[in-house]
Amino acid sequence: MATQIYLNLPVKDLKRSVDFFTALGFSFNPDYTDENATCMIINDNAFVMLLVEGFFKTFTSRDVADATTSTEAITAFSVDSKEAVDETVRKALAAGGTPSQEVQDYGFMYNHSFQDPDGHLWEVMWMDPAGPSAEGGAPAGSDGQLT
Repeated sequence: MATQIYLNLPVKDLKRSVDFFTALGFSFNPDYTDENATCMIINDNAFVMLLVEGFFKTFTSRDVADATTSTEAITAFSVDSKEAVDETVRKALAAGGTPSQEVQDYGFMYNHSFQDPDGHLWEVMWMDPAGPSAEGGAPAGSDGQLT
C-alpha cells in the first residue's frame, strides 16, 4: 500500500471551508465528515482534514497558530498547466480567498498563491515534466545542493 498523507488544518467555520474548496473543484469523503471535521480529497493518497478549531485543539497540547497573522505552513499542490494554475487561483479568489504572492514564473516552474478564508496559505503550481533542464537550469542561486 502506498503511503498516504493527511494534512490537518484548523478552520473556524467548516461549512464555509467546504463551500470554498468545493468551488475550487475538490470533493470530500462523507465517511470522514461530521460537524467537527471533513476529509478533502486531493488524490488517492493525499487528503486534507479540515477540523473545527476546538476539535483540532484536542490533537495537540500546543497553541494553534492564527493563520491570519502568522504562517504555519504553505501547502502546495500541482495542476496540469500554467493556465490551470491561473484558473484555480481565480476560482479561489472568486470563492472568498485572498491573494498572497504574485505569480512566480521560472519557465520550468510556475506558481501562484492565495489564502483560504481561514488564512492558510496555498500555492498552486505547475512544473514542466522535463524539469529545470527544459529551461537551461534551476533558478539563479539554486545549485540543487543542501548546505
